[in-house]
Amino acid sequence: MFSKNTLADAIRKALLIGIPTLVLAACSGDDGKDGADGSDGANGSDGAAGVDGANGVDGADGKDGVDGSFGGSLTRLATVPLGAEVTGAYVTENGDLFFNVQHPDNSNTEADANGIVFDHGTVGVLKGVNINQLPQNLISVGVPQSDWEKQTVQVAYGEYQVIAQTTDTFGGAMAQGLGTVLAVDGTTVVRSIDDPDFNGFIPTSDTSGYLFTNWEAIPGGMSRLKLDKNTSTGEWSVDSSDVMMLDFGTYGTIANCFGSVTPWNTPLTSEEWGNFGDNTTDWNNPAASSGNRNSLARYTSPTAGSAADAAVFPNTYRYHYIVEITDPAGTATPVKHYAMGRFEHENAIVMPDQKTVYLSQDDTNGVFYKFVADTAGDLSAGTLYGAKLTQDVGSTEPQTTGFDIEWIELAHGNNTEIETWIAEYDDINLDDFVDGQSNYLTNADAEAWAAGSATYPTIANGGSTVTATKAMDDRIAFLESRKAARAKGATAEWRKFEGIYVNHKRAQEAVEGVDLIPNEEVNNAYVYFAIADLDNGMIDDAGDIQLSSRVKDCGGVYRMKLEANYDVNRIEPVVMGGTYRSSLSGALRCDVESLSQPDNVIVLDDGRIIIGEDGFQVNNALWIYNPKGNK
Repeated sequence: MFSKNTLADAIRKALLIGIPTLVLAACSGDDGKDGADGSDGANGSDGAAGVDGANGVDGADGKDGVDGSFGGSLTRLATVPLGAEVTGAYVTENGDLFFNVQHPDNSNTEADANGIVFDHGTVGVLKGVNINQLPQNLISVGVPQSDWEKQTVQVAYGEYQVIAQTTDTFGGAMAQGLGTVLAVDGTTVVRSIDDPDFNGFIPTSDTSGYLFTNWEAIPGGMSRLKLDKNTSTGEWSVDSSDVMMLDFGTYGTIANCFGSVTPWNTPLTSEEWGNFGDNTTDWNNPAASSGNRNSLARYTSPTAGSAADAAVFPNTYRYHYIVEITDPAGTATPVKHYAMGRFEHENAIVMPDQKTVYLSQDDTNGVFYKFVADTAGDLSAGTLYGAKLTQDVGSTEPQTTGFDIEWIELAHGNNTEIETWIAEYDDINLDDFVDGQSNYLTNADAEAWAAGSATYPTIANGGSTVTATKAMDDRIAFLESRKAARAKGATAEWRKFEGIYVNHKRAQEAVEGVDLIPNEEVNNAYVYFAIADLDNGMIDDAGDIQLSSRVKDCGGVYRMKLEANYDVNRIEPVVMGGTYRSSLSGALRCDVESLSQPDNVIVLDDGRIIIGEDGFQVNNALWIYNPKGNK
């Protein structure tokens, strides 16, 4: 039994033990309100960087795209005044674009912003713009509408700066005037020429150099002007203390047409028209046209009234060659390269190997030639070839029809030996002509040579009087190159095969793998050329070239891909003029928004080409064409 106090203590202990149980039992009721959020704890330290995952597998290379041939964009870069054609397009290393206004209408009276009237042949440059830095998406200058636009040079970019015009004397430094040809005596004026053609610039520093310009007539000429450029304004100036017309020596030169600059920086000038073509036998025929003979006679014999009374009758075999201007910044000495063949040269372009040269013949039924020099940088000796073409089977449309090339070797020669052959014809004159005979090489001579005959044919069998029955040699390949090429089977059907050109940097990068073009990988490079008229032998449904007459006299541009050793074996069309409209007259015959008889081409560093016109348009244009299309 418990005492009263003991019982009380026991009850008090029991109550204390039961309290937690009672409190926990109260949680089965509704939850109370949430308490306020506590403050955020401090950020923890960054964990260590994870390990990079493995690179994914490269996707398969896409297929190579097809080279652009027919797409592209044609933009009118400039127009020239009434009566003029665009000549002399040349781009310097610094992107200066020279071009000329050849034979503008002498009745032009409107002056440009600088007060220049374009009534004489004009040499100029596109000022204030680097042509190699033009955007890809270009604007065209408009087709001239007003008299002022029609009689001046209009450009889409920059400003056309006139450097000089025909008869300029540069303050008396060139007394007879620019474009004037003097006879062999150095004082008698034979001709003042209004036809500036090729330009080639030979730099002597970053801001100066010599501009060489062809003057196209019979006899022909070439000028050299020392130029300086103000880099702040872009303005060019002529150093009047250093201007000249070149001395072409005893026989002179004729019809200096287009040209080029070699990889070793010497100008090449081309002797084009003025001979009798295939009819050389008539050169000393008194009844034949005498204008060109008389002009040449007045050069070699300043007091002569005509070839008939000249002390030196012109020897036609002394003309129609490629002429190199050696030491261009010094004596500027012309050297005729007989080994490169005699024909109506438009121009020759030397490849970066300094040995391979492609040459165009600007005539009806002309030949495409290749010359390979024996020694790099020396054009005095080598082998001449003619191109035999095979047209794409079943294709006649000019815009899509190409040709394969087979090169036919004509002969190997050198300037010295060929000059001795040329000299054998120096004493021939009008008195030696006999009707039915020839004092010059004939088709019969060419055929005997091609057939491997040991001797030249007799006069009775069509041989010439100079070589009849003599031991056969290779002179015909170099004095009558077209006769020789045709006899060997080369294609002689081209019509007005004009300028031919390559960009040396692009060519070297594509062929040799040398990185020369910034920000562009050049895998393919091309030699371009212009055909002014797709006519005559090209559309006569005979021979190796049988194109349709759709384009005809509107003309077009072709290209040839460079292969190993700078060889070419394929011709493909690039851009053609629109459909020729023979029922219309004047400018309407060729679309004003397309080509009209392209004359010469220049290839820019980025692969775009510049094309000069000599066509039907009221105002001929200088075009820029992008074979790759706008990008």
